[in-house]
Amino acid sequence: MSGHSKWATIKHKKGATDAKRGKLFAKIIKQVEVAARQGGGDPDGNPTLRTMFQKARDASVPLDTIERAIKRGTGELEGVNYEDITYEGYAPAGVALLVDTLSDNRNRTGAEMRALFTKNGGGLAKPGAVSWQFSRRGIVLLSSDLDEDEIMMVALEAGAEDMTLDGQFWNLTCDPTDLPGLRDALDEADVKYESAEASMVPSETINLDLADARSVLRMVDLLDDHDDVQDVFGNFDISDEILEQLADEE
Repeated sequence: MSGHSKWATIKHKKGATDAKRGKLFAKIIKQVEVAARQGGGDPDGNPTLRTMFQKARDASVPLDTIERAIKRGTGELEGVNYEDITYEGYAPAGVALLVDTLSDNRNRTGAEMRALFTKNGGGLAKPGAVSWQFSRRGIVLLSSDLDEDEIMMVALEAGAEDMTLDGQFWNLTCDPTDLPGLRDALDEADVKYESAEASMVPSETINLDLADARSVLRMVDLLDDHDDVQDVFGNFDISDEILEQLADEE
């Protein structure tokens, strides 16, 4: 599991401010709208929308807000046309980053991404320079306190391909198309999980010390805070001890 995933989970557990929560709502609603536009408004026939719908519910987005976003996506209500753009680049310490965005103005978003990278010790790269180091996988995080045998019995039958213990979390990996079924199986078995979403998983990771972790996570947080940014993926790893130390600095 990437350092960014761990960091996001730790910050979520510590609680988000109202401003941060409002920005998260806006990002998720944008994802719901785009998923409905691309694959239709029926979650049962649109796996991406189903995933985004569940992500919105997990984040406590009101149901009527989600339904309005779906209607904007299908054209029943007026909406904005967003474009999927992925930016590739490098953070301090040579860390490779993929930044997924949804933008209604490619030129504006591109200029702002370039500024964020260069002002924080990194730089944008050409398409393909970074993405070859990643593959899309379904990732489910569960508390390490849960029973390993119970998780495996449910998860393997539902399409999980691998299960590893990474500090505070069990990390289930599956094909992205199997993610909805895996999540449903865990729900039916009443196995609680921290998160379940598609992610870009690096083939290799860079272990960061405290100073580099502070610089990289500062850049990741600034990218995350941008209204157009939906996800940030990196090939870095940070020990639980350093993550907790950085969390205490927040």
